[in-house]
Amino acid sequence: MKNIAVVGAGQMGNGIAQVVASHGYQVLLMDVQQEALDKAVKTIDSSCDRLIKKEKMTTEQKQSLLENIKTTTQLNDLSHADCVIEAATENINLKLEIFRQLDSICKPEALLCTNTSSISITKIAGVTKRPEQVCGMHFMNPVPLMKLVEGIRGLQTSDETFTTIKTFAEKLGKVFVVANDRPGFVVNRILMPMINEAVFTLSEGIASVEDIDEAMKLGTNQPMGPLTLADFIGLDTCLAIMNVLHEGLGESKYRPCPLLVKYVEAGWLGRKTGRGFYNYQNI
Repeated sequence: MKNIAVVGAGQMGNGIAQVVASHGYQVLLMDVQQEALDKAVKTIDSSCDRLIKKEKMTTEQKQSLLENIKTTTQLNDLSHADCVIEAATENINLKLEIFRQLDSICKPEALLCTNTSSISITKIAGVTKRPEQVCGMHFMNPVPLMKLVEGIRGLQTSDETFTTIKTFAEKLGKVFVVANDRPGFVVNRILMPMINEAVFTLSEGIASVEDIDEAMKLGTNQPMGPLTLADFIGLDTCLAIMNVLHEGLGESKYRPCPLLVKYVEAGWLGRKTGRGFYNYQNI
């Protein structure tokens, strides 16, 4: 595989594009909004500058990386990609529609991967005529810094596809962990209920936002508290994953906290909107 396409230029998409391009692959980053693409390129540029300051990248490496990335607003431009990594919003209907279109646009031998953090790979693969060439490739945020990639095979994913994607992830310097195709896979099956419980703890008045985070940092040695982490991930994404867990597993312990729902309804989605459990408007 030489030509890699990434669908979605948001937080995850631009991070994936950066890492893939840094390892010499040609990357085509696609988003329906030119504004999102422009922002993604600026984000990648700034990320590279931070790595240069930390002496983890040279100026020449940054230049080469940026030259490896092209952008487009047209899904049809992905027709020559050897592998497509979908990193759009965690919305099942949107993802299914993207994969229907990719299946008709991409060359027959192309592999189609999804960065979904919770949705069934089998269901996504089922809308294509190449389910054996579809698998999950779940990167962690921020992608340039986090070593883990969860590999998830759908019911019909072939051994050849899965081996190819595992090798690809390892070439990117990632650690590839295999997870079964169950709601939330490994990381979010454990992480999101913890975040959801932290929101319940807040809504029941047990402790303040700051004290909940401080307690979890000092009491369990986590680098950031669960509510800070929720703001970083995006409360809409947290809610979407909790809904998938609740609907997919059918157990009340996965019921999204009503306060989380209210914050999302209010548009308080975390860092990306300037307000979540914390206020970031003056940062």
